[in-house]
Amino acid sequence: MKVTSFRQPQSSCPYESARQKIYGLGYALLIFVYEKTDDLITRTGTLNIRHTIFVEKERTADFQTTTGIRRILENEGNRDDLLAFLQERMLPVDDIGASRIADELLAHPPEIGYLTISNALQWRLQYSRVIERAGSVAGVYRLR
Repeated sequence: MKVTSFRQPQSSCPYESARQKIYGLGYALLIFVYEKTDDLITRTGTLNIRHTIFVEKERTADFQTTTGIRRILENEGNRDDLLAFLQERMLPVDDIGASRIADELLAHPPEIGYLTISNALQWRLQYSRVIERAGSVAGVYRLR
């Protein structure tokens, strides 16, 4: 479960491996997007839940990474093309790990993910695309 502001819909997320950016986080997300207003006179705040979105675990990968990989594969790309792409994306993986991922991608292409995942010590998950596409793509559901 993630709770995030409507003004800047994002959160931090620890990661286990670069593979998660390609195949998803390994768990589904229930995202609550709120808008907060403060009343300075009464010194209270009000949270309005603007969106409630459920993202299936298969759709929690990075959008640009997964669409790029799918484009390479649809264009008859090979292992070397995938390795170059993984290097360009600066995934936190060594050469051996990248080789394993490239082989796996050839055998099992990823589903398109709908998060934006920024590389950092903790990945920053950004939800704008999920909010925009909820209810219009498979695996991303608008509950409210």
